Amino acid sequence: MVNELNALESKIAQVAGLCRALRNENRELQLRLVALESEKRQLTERMDNARERLETLVGQLPEAKA
Repeated sequence: MVNELNALESKIAQVAGLCRALRNENRELQLRLVALESEKRQLTERMDNARERLETLVGQLPEAKA
C-alpha cells in the first residue's frame, strides 16, 4: 500500500511539473506571438508605404509611345 501511494505521489509530482512547464511555455509563446504580431504590423505598414511610393512614381512616368 505504501509503495502504491509513493508511486501515485511520484506521478502526481510529474504531472504537476509538466503543468508548470506547459504554463511557462504557453506564457513564452504568448509573448512571442505579441512580438510577431507587432512585427507583422510594422512590415505591413512598410509594404503599404512602399506601394504608395511606387504608385506615385508610376504615375509620374511619361506615357509610352507606340
